Amino acid sequence: MATPAYDDQTIKSLSSLEHIRARAGMYIGRTADGAHYEDGIYILLKEVVDNAVDEFIMGCGKRIDITLDWNSGAVSVRDRGRGIPLGKVVDCVSQINTGGKFDTDAFQFSVGMNGVGTKAVNALSEDFRVRSVRDGEFSEAVFKFGKLVSKKRAPLKTPEPDGTLVEFKPDPAIFKNFRFREELVTRRLKMYAYLNAGLAIRLNGETIVSENGLADLIADDAQFEKLYKPFHYRAKDNKLEVVFTHTNRFSETYYSFVNGQFTSDGGVHLSAFKEGLLRAVNEYAKGKFDGDDVRDGVIGAIAIRLKNPIFESQTKNKLGNAEIRSELVDEIRRVVLEMLHREPSEADRLVQKIKDTASLRKELNTVKKKARENARAVSVHVPQLKDCKEHLRLDKKGDKKGWGEDTMIFLTEGLSAGGTLTQCRNAVNQAVYFLRGKPLNVCGQKRDALYKNVELFNLVKSLDIEDSLERLRYGKIIFATDADVDGLHIRNLLITFFMRFFKELVADRRVFILETPLFRVRNKKEQYYCFTGEEREKAIAKCGAGAEITRFKGLGELNAKEFKDFIGPDMRLTPVECEGDSQLDKTIEFYMGSNSPDRRGYIMDNLVCTADSFE
Repeated sequence: MATPAYDDQTIKSLSSLEHIRARAGMYIGRTADGAHYEDGIYILLKEVVDNAVDEFIMGCGKRIDITLDWNSGAVSVRDRGRGIPLGKVVDCVSQINTGGKFDTDAFQFSVGMNGVGTKAVNALSEDFRVRSVRDGEFSEAVFKFGKLVSKKRAPLKTPEPDGTLVEFKPDPAIFKNFRFREELVTRRLKMYAYLNAGLAIRLNGETIVSENGLADLIADDAQFEKLYKPFHYRAKDNKLEVVFTHTNRFSETYYSFVNGQFTSDGGVHLSAFKEGLLRAVNEYAKGKFDGDDVRDGVIGAIAIRLKNPIFESQTKNKLGNAEIRSELVDEIRRVVLEMLHREPSEADRLVQKIKDTASLRKELNTVKKKARENARAVSVHVPQLKDCKEHLRLDKKGDKKGWGEDTMIFLTEGLSAGGTLTQCRNAVNQAVYFLRGKPLNVCGQKRDALYKNVELFNLVKSLDIEDSLERLRYGKIIFATDADVDGLHIRNLLITFFMRFFKELVADRRVFILETPLFRVRNKKEQYYCFTGEEREKAIAKCGAGAEITRFKGLGELNAKEFKDFIGPDMRLTPVECEGDSQLDKTIEFYMGSNSPDRRGYIMDNLVCTADSFE
């Protein structure tokens, strides 16, 4: 095979516009369809809103108006700030490394710092318009795909408040089949409101505002779960804000912010918060509690403001200013200790929660030891697992984008469906775990249920997530259950299991539901597999009135040859998501808890019968 040419002609220099469009992921992360919170279309919105929030931080404008067309994806953001200097409007939205954020007097605590954000929005939009109003005059510019179409500067004909308007529509050639999800946009805007108490954000006429800042965030998250009144501290200069409480959850939940930016991957400030909290609690209680015991069930938030934040990427998800850590740990230790001494009754509840956790951990270790001994007595290997050759391996830092992301494990009910899956799977990257009947309903159960129930323990061992989720062996966990009542119940039991004990896997989009065909429609010449009633009707129309229609209720009814196509590269997977439900624990408790009379009444009040119900 000839070596490809590598000469002068292969070396290319791209303009900033061409580079942004060619390497969009460098600037806004994932160019996906908007199904996930971190998808690029939300980063475009964030970059524009960041500028408006920066004006609020500088004391200019307490209101931001956002209009979003859910159908077309067109976005409009209007702030009440100082407005872009009129002579620099075009440069500020099109010339990379240009902006006012390099002047620390004009913007003391800005999220934007590289002069890239709005330029990336412009370059990645099929339509972009910016309009700045200052002192009775305006300047505006219109772009298409990042290229200037027109510009204008003139006195206002009618009075308008100072500020900046940005309108854009993401380029569908880059963001294929994109759609803004209202719940994800609302969640992002709520984060801005929580972080900037008093800022009013109007989304399509509805106002989002927080008067108590991060205290409102924790109150909304913890709701009725909090074990004591949250501790809340906000510095007079707003450079540090901390709030936290404990619940009976089995996980830690944190929200971290820098200069108004939600750092979803944490960073130096979050690690400083954890260490400062541990030191303060141990100093107050005169004890030596383990960090895991102190943080178990905690819900906390930290916000800091820095003049020169260093983020690990343009999307600003993680803070990297290592030089501030030591001083920040000491400051957090001091303020937490002061709050604990100021509220001794609440502090005593906190300490009692930690003591109970430490005691339960010791008991749990005994149960774990017995469970492991029982497992070794049965077999060296998990008998219900048909493993694959390759496995997921995250990098040493726990990066979610590790090697082996295409590996998967199917959780299937019984030997019939499992046997079919095993025959047609790709043994390189597809594993199968056989469920023996219906798994235990763990709603309301304590963590020791994982070790007292053999099937759940074997599942945890198969996934290798007993000690750390970073040891997860598969990129995807897929529920492959029958399309009947029992199959749907097993699916709900599995969802309850993961949401109860391993919610982080759901949040990281590791858990999916396999969609399999419900119908086969065929005649002597052609056949179609249909996943919905609508697809079935279309197939009947193609095959004619004499078409043979088969209703599949179990995976075992599909032979291996048929099933192979449904777990191949084009398999249909529905992710299990938890981002849109702010009262998720209550939702699970209602549907899977012990309140059978309430649930029965709800079913009878909302039961709908259709023709398909009797097939």
